[in-house]
Amino acid sequence: MANRLILAWLNKPLVFAVSLVPFLYLCGWIAWGDLGSDPAQVVVEYFAVCALNFLLVTLAITPMRKLLGMSELIRFRRMIGLYVYFYAVLHVASYLVLLADWDDLLADVYKRPYISVGFVAFVLLTALAITSNHWSMRKLRGRWAVLHRFIYLIAVLVIVHFFWQIRGDYLEPLIYSAVVGVLLGYRLWLFGVKRHKRLLRP
Repeated sequence: MANRLILAWLNKPLVFAVSLVPFLYLCGWIAWGDLGSDPAQVVVEYFAVCALNFLLVTLAITPMRKLLGMSELIRFRRMIGLYVYFYAVLHVASYLVLLADWDDLLADVYKRPYISVGFVAFVLLTALAITSNHWSMRKLRGRWAVLHRFIYLIAVLVIVHFFWQIRGDYLEPLIYSAVVGVLLGYRLWLFGVKRHKRLLRP
């Protein structure tokens, strides 16, 4: 009953508006709040966390559909996935504008492997964002599904990116790692069940 009530209230304009709240919150924080002694770092990290949280929501849609019977959630997966890219773009852009040393950018990437890992994840995410439309689905056909399975690799790369830049308390990346592990573990289990059923067919 609760699931039906939730789905009855959910619609694309509402999901769109709610997904924009973190961005608007940061705008208000910058305008009226105090970002601390290193506001540039706060902004960059804030967008990174937003992108990661939306990525987890995207990965959680299939388990919620299967386990809670909320099949209509699939309608929102592409929109939420594009919000992952939106916040990832803001993360990368804010890093380049606020923190990057343009005179020594390549050396900085070499010295900090977590930047390289993050860049690979961003490139893959860009490919998924560009092809997240019906035209690409028709043109790519079966290859579209293969391409969009890279979302799992992206999740792993993002966690590695998170871990490698932490120099102190690892609690937060460990929590995110556990959540990603559960979500990816569920997908592997689901894949194994489907494969087992195919093998049992006469």
